[in-house]
Amino acid sequence: MKVRILIADDEAKIRKIMALLLRNEGYEVLTVDNGLSAVEEVERFHPDVTLLDQRMPDMMGVEALKQIKDKYPETVVIIVTAHGSISLAVDAIKNGAYDFIEKPFDNDKLLLTIRRSLEYRRMSGELNRLKECFNETYSFGQIIGSSAQLQQVMAQVHKVAATSATVLILGESGVGKELIARSVHNFSSRSNKQFITVNCGAIPLPLVESELFGHEKGAFTDAREMRRGPFEQADGGTLFLDEIGELPLEAQVKLLRALENKTIARLGGKKSIAVDVRIIAATNCNLEEKVGEGTFRLDLFYRLNVFTIQVPPLRERRDDIPRLIDHFILKYNKILDLNVTGITQQAINRLTQYEWPGNIRDLENAVQSAMILSQGNVIDVDRLPMRIKTYPLSTEMKLLDDSEPNLINKINSAAEKNLIEETLKRYNYNRKITSEALNISRKTLFNKMKKYGIDR
Repeated sequence: MKVRILIADDEAKIRKIMALLLRNEGYEVLTVDNGLSAVEEVERFHPDVTLLDQRMPDMMGVEALKQIKDKYPETVVIIVTAHGSISLAVDAIKNGAYDFIEKPFDNDKLLLTIRRSLEYRRMSGELNRLKECFNETYSFGQIIGSSAQLQQVMAQVHKVAATSATVLILGESGVGKELIARSVHNFSSRSNKQFITVNCGAIPLPLVESELFGHEKGAFTDAREMRRGPFEQADGGTLFLDEIGELPLEAQVKLLRALENKTIARLGGKKSIAVDVRIIAATNCNLEEKVGEGTFRLDLFYRLNVFTIQVPPLRERRDDIPRLIDHFILKYNKILDLNVTGITQQAINRLTQYEWPGNIRDLENAVQSAMILSQGNVIDVDRLPMRIKTYPLSTEMKLLDDSEPNLINKINSAAEKNLIEETLKRYNYNRKITSEALNISRKTLFNKMKKYGIDR
């Protein structure tokens, strides 16, 4: 993908010399003769570097700089002028210019400045990406674990990241599909460009076209200004279409057209805008079934289903749960200003045995809740959410035949027995304290211990 450079200068000779010099260096170049056109072309051309002459008839270079940086802060701008002064240089740099070059300029110096500005842009993008990764540690996101299932997924991520193939990520809610998508982007050659996320299931049908492709000023009642959509924002980078299976059929047609033509048109606009985006889609539903039901287009399914990554649910990678617990304890100690230093083996066992219908997000919430409820520095079983600490142990569940009558009562009895046993152990079989902790009378506790055959 060629580096794009926009030149704005009212002198035709200067434009021609600059364009020839830069094209010989392998850059893609566009020239305009005024500042207003420069601002407009930045929106269409998406240059990596913009060279602005300071003295132009309709708009001064610094004014064009302000407008460009206000809308497109990632664009690198270099001011070029024959009327240089220290104050002008300071003013330009204050307003976001990367550098300042005086006419007549030396060709080598100009090329060196451009190369340095591109390196600066690359490093800024890398810094922003690292900041995003750092921030990711304060929300569900980090890939943590060493299970064979997770290693297999990461091997797929590394393989497909080296290509430009479209990726379809499958998995239950809460398994970390967006994180896998971010990993594909971060390991790819597009990592210094934008990663833009669209939740297809959260877009109201009347707003689909605007939310996907953007809109022009005045396109509808509340469109007070032009807005670039996710496709334009992700140009050169990656567009992640989350919950793609929830996209309405009418919108699927427009999405398919954009993917096939690699162009979009803003709502209310007439011109086609070329976009270069890598598509990664994700869903927790069976798209083939939806195709059979007529709620998902077969041609769009084929367009998306180029390389598939199946992310396993947490219950299939239980070996990773202890490491995830440690990560969440560290995380919420910082966020909630707590001082939880660890977790008992009993609590770890119970968390590991739980089925986790909400997967990693569910585990994170459970650990956070237990940390808040813990009176000391260590999380114990009695501080876990009720649904987890009363969950029957797998060995006891195996004894229950799902074909026999009164199954629900038997499961509830097994859960009650587990809870009483764990609470008794915690309080060293002190029945008074145990009954208070369980909010039942000592007589009731004694009767239940007798019923379940619980003895020290």
